[in-house]
Amino acid sequence: MNGKMRSRSLDCVPRPSNSEGKDTSARDSARDDNGRGCAGLRAALISTVLLTLATTLPAQVPSGRDVVAPAAYASFDPVARSQSFQLAVVLKIRPGFHLNARPASEDYLIPTDLRADLPAGFKAGEVSYPKGVLRSFVFTKTQLSVYEDTIILRLPLTALDAAPLGAQHIPLKLRYQACSHEICLPPVTKDVDAIINVVASDSSAKPAHPELFPTP
Repeated sequence: MNGKMRSRSLDCVPRPSNSEGKDTSARDSARDDNGRGCAGLRAALISTVLLTLATTLPAQVPSGRDVVAPAAYASFDPVARSQSFQLAVVLKIRPGFHLNARPASEDYLIPTDLRADLPAGFKAGEVSYPKGVLRSFVFTKTQLSVYEDTIILRLPLTALDAAPLGAQHIPLKLRYQACSHEICLPPVTKDVDAIINVVASDSSAKPAHPELFPTP
């Protein structure tokens, strides 16, 4: 094979003519053919190199922040003063990855955690976490409880009598560690902004997002 490659590479080098003063049309034609052959060979070699790189380079590992897309929704819009309502924090998890459920299956695992930094005029209850699904992994003999695909965390809230009117922001912090079957990414904390519209009269309060807050 080395002999063949050497032979083809030599064809790309212009060959001098031993005849002077003779008709050069045949020689020029040969050089043109030779140039086209060289261009084709170079294109084939470049394609081979690119294909090799595409099949040998490791897949890009995403950032932990990019694995989960969180969004917050209120069960009422608007919410009246003195009214209780819920926040649903929907987590869309990247395919091929999972989060540790809460409670975590092992002490060394970092559970998913949601905390609210409540502004004046609101009171919060305990966050409700969904039940995880059990999965097997090569690094442990015990099945682990994890979150996959899309999950919903729920936070009960009450707008107090003195809650400010209008659009109010409730800052949330979501902490999690994303893992695949091969790797675990460093834990991250993401900010989630929940916007609550507050009105004075309960007659103006309206249920919202029934797909996230089914009626019992």
